[in-house]
Amino acid sequence: MKITFDAKRFFHNTSGLGNYSRDLVRILAKYFPENEYILLNKNKSERGADSLENPNVHFAETSKGSMSRQFKMGKDAQKHNADIFHGLSGELPLKWDKKTIKKIVTIHDLIFVRYPQYYSFFDRKIHLWKFKKAANSADKIIAISEQTKLDIIQFLKVPESKIEVIYQGCHKAFKEQQSSELIQNIKQKFNLPERFILNVGTIEERKNLLNIVKAIKDTGIPLIVVGKKTKYIQKIASFIQKNKMEKQVHFLEGVSMDELAVIYKLADIFVYPSFFEGFGIPVIEALFSKTVTVTSNTSCLPEAGGPDSVYIDPENYLDIQSKIKFLWDNESERKRRSDKGFEFVQKFNDEPIANQLMDLYKKILQ
Repeated sequence: MKITFDAKRFFHNTSGLGNYSRDLVRILAKYFPENEYILLNKNKSERGADSLENPNVHFAETSKGSMSRQFKMGKDAQKHNADIFHGLSGELPLKWDKKTIKKIVTIHDLIFVRYPQYYSFFDRKIHLWKFKKAANSADKIIAISEQTKLDIIQFLKVPESKIEVIYQGCHKAFKEQQSSELIQNIKQKFNLPERFILNVGTIEERKNLLNIVKAIKDTGIPLIVVGKKTKYIQKIASFIQKNKMEKQVHFLEGVSMDELAVIYKLADIFVYPSFFEGFGIPVIEALFSKTVTVTSNTSCLPEAGGPDSVYIDPENYLDIQSKIKFLWDNESERKRRSDKGFEFVQKFNDEPIANQLMDLYKKILQ
């Protein structure tokens, strides 16, 4: 079987869509090395270089020119005699020739429809148009959660029979056992406190960091934040300054994936009160790290967090505060929930996800 991928995000996105793309190719190549996997893009980068070390994974340069991803990439895949084209980020090419090829698209979320205030008018219109075109032309759609599946049915008017839910996992670093020496080095490098709570993710309004900061005010509980800053940081900085919390809230930058995996393990509690997610990979990362998780009772987050994470109303910072304090003061409860969470998260391991993907590929070729 020969499978081609739209590899733009694989090579050029540092987080969400990029991590999904790189992990998907990595696990398929590992568990199904008998197939050929072709990464289509105008150029490649250092990201994902480990996948290209696999003899069955190849980079193929696509046709040049503006809009080539939309108008030429599909035909390029057909020239490679591919059996399947997989669009990894909600899009498929618009033009194809007559040669047979099956088309799959992964749709991660429709947040731009549910929360239009976070997007410009133009972005909302172009995203919706692209997603509808891809959903209509695909032979199958992969939704990364049951929540996303429901949104695809509701907003894109796609029949349920066309959609498969296949969860995503997380980077292998979160499943590894790091040496005590490395852990100590990272603790010193970032000057981490003995105990702290952790938040990871882009610092934007939807992720709701401000309500964590409000929740820990007057508690003395240190908060470590890892994530790309947007203009929303100004609101948080203003609250921190006004309430003299500069020594309580710490923002880390330049954190590698291996370092982040250690920081998760060192945290007492992971707090993720996002208003809406397509899946919520940071929750999975925390559970693999055996760190108890406090997250929202909305969207797909209970799917990712399982029965033993602690759920909060993301609008209510006092609810967040009470759940954090309860766990902070109760080591045995943290341990019980983290052990149970670690059992639950095994369903997001590489092998079962790779098997589901390959089953879908085989099914559409029959």
